[in-house]
Formats: sequence, C-alpha cells, structure tokens
Amino acid sequence: MLQSISAVRFDPTVPLWVLGVLAALCVLAAGPALWRRARGGVLRLLCFAVVLLWLAGPRLVQETREALNDIAVMVVDRTGSMAVGNRAALVDEAAAKLQAEAAQMPGMELRTVTVPESGHDGTRLFSALDRTLADIPRSRLAGVMMLTDGEVHDIPKAAPSVPLHVLVPASGEQTDRRIRIIEAPSYGIVGKSVRLRLAVDDLGVDHAGQSAPLTIQRDGEAPRVVQVPVGTEQSIEIPITRAGPTVVELAAAPMPGEVSDLNNHAVVSINGVRDRLRVLLVSGEPHAGERTWRRLLKADPSVDLVHFTILRPPEKDDMTPLNELALIAFPVRELFQVKIKEFDLIILDRFSNRGILPPPYLRNIADYVRQGGALLLSVGPEFSGPGSLAYSPLAPVLPAEPLSGNASTIEAPFRPQVTALGERHPVTAGLPGDKPGGTPAWGEWYRRLVPNTTRGQAVMSGPDGQPLLLLDRVGEGRAALLLSDQIWLWSREHEGGGPQAELLRRVAHWLMKEPALEEEALTASVDGGTLSIERRTTSDAPPPPVTATSPGGQATTLTLKPTAPGRATVTLAAPDPGVWRVSDGTRTAFAAAGSSNPLEIADLRATGTYLADITRASSGSVHWLEPSGAPELRSVEPDRVTSGASWIGLRRNHDHLVTGVNAIPLLPAWAALPLLLGLAFAAWRRESVA
Repeated sequence: MLQSISAVRFDPTVPLWVLGVLAALCVLAAGPALWRRARGGVLRLLCFAVVLLWLAGPRLVQETREALNDIAVMVVDRTGSMAVGNRAALVDEAAAKLQAEAAQMPGMELRTVTVPESGHDGTRLFSALDRTLADIPRSRLAGVMMLTDGEVHDIPKAAPSVPLHVLVPASGEQTDRRIRIIEAPSYGIVGKSVRLRLAVDDLGVDHAGQSAPLTIQRDGEAPRVVQVPVGTEQSIEIPITRAGPTVVELAAAPMPGEVSDLNNHAVVSINGVRDRLRVLLVSGEPHAGERTWRRLLKADPSVDLVHFTILRPPEKDDMTPLNELALIAFPVRELFQVKIKEFDLIILDRFSNRGILPPPYLRNIADYVRQGGALLLSVGPEFSGPGSLAYSPLAPVLPAEPLSGNASTIEAPFRPQVTALGERHPVTAGLPGDKPGGTPAWGEWYRRLVPNTTRGQAVMSGPDGQPLLLLDRVGEGRAALLLSDQIWLWSREHEGGGPQAELLRRVAHWLMKEPALEEEALTASVDGGTLSIERRTTSDAPPPPVTATSPGGQATTLTLKPTAPGRATVTLAAPDPGVWRVSDGTRTAFAAAGSSNPLEIADLRATGTYLADITRASSGSVHWLEPSGAPELRSVEPDRVTSGASWIGLRRNHDHLVTGVNAIPLLPAWAALPLLLGLAFAAWRRESVA
C-alpha cells in the first residue's frame, strides 16, 4: 500500500555553528532596541529572522512510501515430551486459531517454525528461532510466540528485543516423579557387586523427608522393593553373577497427580566380566607344541597362568636325588586339592597318568568339572597307552575313550575339517580359512588319535570323518578334547599355518561359559531405537517364532530369518524406553532400551518456570491453553502494554520503503531578497520619522 507523507525539513547552507553565531549576533544587535522600545526595533528583528531562516534552508519534503508488513514468528514444539497427555491436540488447536487471527490482521505476516524431535539434544527452540530470525529484518519483527510445554534446553541469557509470549498446553504448573541415575558402571566383575547411585525426585511439589517405594528387578528375576527417601542420593548394590550383560530395571511407584510415569522407570545394562582368569597348564612332557600353549595364554593380559612341565617321569629313575630333579617341587596337593577351585580352566597337555597324580587328585579334577569347572585336554600317543587318563578316575568326564593299543594313533598327513555341526557351533563357525563344503585354506597335521567311544559334540574331524575336537557338558562344568598334539604346526606357519590362536581362544572361552559362545542361545539388544534378536542353535531345524514384549506390555510375534548356519535374526522398532523381553517359549532374553532423548523425559511437567525470566525481560507473557485455549491476538504500539489476561500483543513497527521524494524550498532566494529589502526599507522609514 502506497502512502504520501509531507514534512518540513531544513537544509542549512552554512554549518550549524555558524548559524548559531549569527543568531547570537542578531539578538545582540536587536536586543537593546527592543529593550528601549525604540522605533523599528521589531522590524529590524524581523529582517534578521528572514536572513537566518533563508540560511537554514527550509524545505517541504513530500515522500511516497510503501508500507511493509510486520512479521511475527510462531515456534511450535513437536519434541518427544509434547506427546504426553493431550498437549499435541491443545497445541494444534491453538496454532490454528493464532494463524487464522494473524491472517485477519492488516499488515501482519505470521511465520511458523516447527521443531521436531532431534535425538539426544533435548528441546532446542531458541536455536530454531535464531535460524528463522536470520532472514527477518529486526525493524519488521513484531513478536515471538512459542507453543511449548516449557521444557526448553537452550534458553539464552539475553532476552529477545521483541515480546516473547509462551503458550503452555496445560491448566497450570504440573508435578512429576522421576528416577535420576547419578552413576551406573558399564561393567562389573563376576562374583562381585557393583554400586548404582540414583535419586528419586518429586518435581513441582515439596516432598522433602518423605519416602517412595523403589522396585529393583534383575534379568527378569523376582523383584525386590525398597523404600528410598525422596530427593536424596541412594546407593543400590547389584550382584554380578554371570558374564555378559545384566539388565537391571528400576521403577519408582507413581506419585498421585503426576503428569506421567514414563520417567518413573530406568534401565541399566551392566556387562559382567571375569576378573583375572586363573589358568593351570600342566604339560606331561617337553614337546614342540608346549610353547604354543604358553604364548597363547601369556599374550592375554587378563590371564594369570600357572604352568608346570613334567621334565622327567617317575619310570625314568637314574638314582638322581629328588632335590636335584627340579628347581621347585611340583605342588600336587596345593594345586589339585587345596586351590583347585580357584582355577577357571585346567589344561592337561600330553599328560600321562604315570603316578604323578595319585587317584584322589584325579578324582578332585573330575569333581571340579562336575561342579562347574573347565577342563581341556590336548592328547598325543600317550592317550592310548597304559598311562592314559582314559583309564583313570578322570575318565567319566572325558569326551572320548581311545582304541586300545597302537591302532588308535594314525600318523599320516591330513587337513582338519569343520564338521556340519561345527559350521553351526560358535566355537568353530566362521573360522578364518574355513571353506564350508570345500578344502580349508590351512596347513596339514600329521598325527591324530581315533577314539573308540565319544560323547558330546564333534565340531572338527579328520579326513575320514573321525572326531578331532570334542566338546562336552559334564554336570555343571565342561570338558574339551583335542585328539591331536600337532596344532602347534599352525603357529609355525607350516603350509600357511591356520587359526590356532582363534580356535584355542574360542575353546577356552566356551569352556568358561562365555555367553557369546553358547551354542544354544537367544540374545537381544537395542541400538538406535531398533530391537535386534538373534537365535543361535546347532540344530538344522527352522527356529521357532519369538515373542517380543515391550516395556508397556505389548507383545509382538516375530519370525526369525536364517542369516548363517545355526543363526537366525529379526529386528523390530523399539521406540519405548525400558526393558524389552524376548522369548521363544524355552529361552528368554532381556534388552535395555534407553530413552532416545534423555533430556526430554528427565522432566515431563508442563511448566512456565524455566521461561518466566526471559519472557518477563522481553515484556512478554506466559499463558495456559487450558481451559480457554489460545489468547486473542492484538496489534499494539511499541510503547504500549503487550499482553493481558486473555490477549497477547504484536508490536506495530510502521516500517516502510521510500519509493519517491519531492523537496520544495519554502524560502527561495528570489522570495527572500524582496522580503528582506522590504522589511529593511520599512524599518528605515519607521526609524526616520521624528
């Protein structure tokens, strides 16, 4: 819209200070005459005034202006906390009303900015506002309106230069109870406890001195309830009983009148790890492969290795005094009776029962395995001889018995093969160099033993399908038997070598019940809002469907899809924070899902407290959308009140664009000179009359 504006302006022909000096001289010259009331004094003063007015250069300026619209900004909060209750509906209704009213206001343009959920940074309304204001001239900005629950995490220190009005989708300040995790360790030592530090806070209400019930549940076990003081830091002991993730769910009882119980729950995942693993390695005699075992175990900084080598068996007696047979005595009683339960793994490498370990100690080893211990044997020709451990009290826990005599030992080149079962077993599945259905790309061995009877699972075999590596569960423990003493050839890179380090590492960790190597397992994890489920099995039958139960109790049945031999997976969107439960009818797994935006659920109240200071500093206001909805929009002058109980004001800036200027001198020289001469003549005539 075009407007024509007229105004008088001055364009002095001399500097202002010169004009001021001349004005002072004129007053000095005309002042005495006026004081004495002399004839012609007034006319003389008028002459001076005409001169000064002409020098000031008065002009009549006529401008043609194009009025510019004022711009108001409406920021709409669509982050996660706005999904609580009916906040989203109230905001939708208020936004529609404000947009309709702004469209009816002459000279007003409304720009709407929607702030979506953005991840881990909380609600950042002012960052979005700054990006919008970068394109708006400050001379046209009329005001800012924010439709939000008040949980804003980027409030600046400086208030905006225009009124900031906050519209909160509630009827007043709300209350909320939450669990605040202060410190949670990411891992714990198996067999020990870890300490969680937390607090239960009641926001928006003073409950100091009161307590709240806190439910603690670990891996779906029976929950326990403790009373904790509100607002006070507490320490909770969580025992770590097994390796792998331990999922702990914490739930505070709801507070009457609180807005939501979403943040009454917290989930902590603690990875159980073993402390220094104590491994006992006993080599029955010096041989080329002995160093392979030692190097492998010493290379792991988490392993405490106790290694003994039998240098001279008892049958080779040459009357040498006992105190000269070894640097230190072999502490049989201490190792195999007093401290046997302190070891996580016992390895017998080419060990022959030739009186070194009396039967009671061998029975101790067998009992150690049955009660949860781990035993690994690597055997050679001694396993089929008269001193074989297969004919000792240790036999009941061994996975195989040898053929009698020399028939059990075969000395011929062969290449170890992973069995069909081994392709599905985590210990041997995907070994480097393995080629399912083909010849592995690793070197040959030259000696193996043929068993008479076997137990457990054969995961590797010789060329004729005879078992080479056997894994067996015995009572609560486990045993493994490698029917060859030539795995050391791979460590020497014979014919290209092989994955001896990876294979022996997997065998040792399977024996010590590492969860990642369980052959029958159901695992679940949540990452980036996605629940990933994996089923491992040594069976070739299709895996059964699984049921995933969300933290809210909603169950979903899923079909697993095979991805590799013995493995099947499926994924599911997991937006809800909390503990997800997955079951296939036999096994159950738990997964901890944290909030995608922890800042958003840290305080779920609708509140005007956090934005009160900045709205007050900007001459803005805070309004509640319940029960009357959005307040009325009004245009106000810059120096007027900007809000009331039921209305909010947007400032009129009267900004414009000048499209044309026409200047007309009010006292041009051709008019000033005759006027000056006329006044001078009149003054002379007045003064000359007697």
